[in-house]
Amino acid sequence: MDLTIDVEDYKLNVRAAGVIIHNNKVLAHKNINSDHYALIGGRVAIGDDSEKTVKREIQEELGKEIEITGYVATVENFFEMKDAKYHEILFIHRAEFKNEEDKKIEYTLKNIEGKDYLQYEWLDLGKIEEYPLLPEAVKEVLKENKFPVHKINNEM
Repeated sequence: MDLTIDVEDYKLNVRAAGVIIHNNKVLAHKNINSDHYALIGGRVAIGDDSEKTVKREIQEELGKEIEITGYVATVENFFEMKDAKYHEILFIHRAEFKNEEDKKIEYTLKNIEGKDYLQYEWLDLGKIEEYPLLPEAVKEVLKENKFPVHKINNEM
């Protein structure tokens, strides 16, 4: 069961994501029906830690094994989506593909779970401000390139 709890008029999410960087580009996912990108990851399941969550999500979504190589940030994220208010705690880890051939990938990847609406693209870190990457605080984290860091992202 995912760590998503209804508290008064908020949804509390605990989420974890991975930052995979190659050739000054970061891998992000995009729902083709949406107008923004996000780091690859998902909700932390009860009893799992955030590192295990990132490994599981990337394995499920891309069929790729990763190793966690460092801790990047914690982002407290407040936002509204689909008429709901969210309070999200986001743990971000640095990750690398384990397979040497996977480390050479520079093309758009497809979701292997059958979620054809999800695609995984490499975003140029030098132009990160130009991308609709959410939460906005992630752009600051990537630009500053000083880890670990704690950010508060309030879009309410």
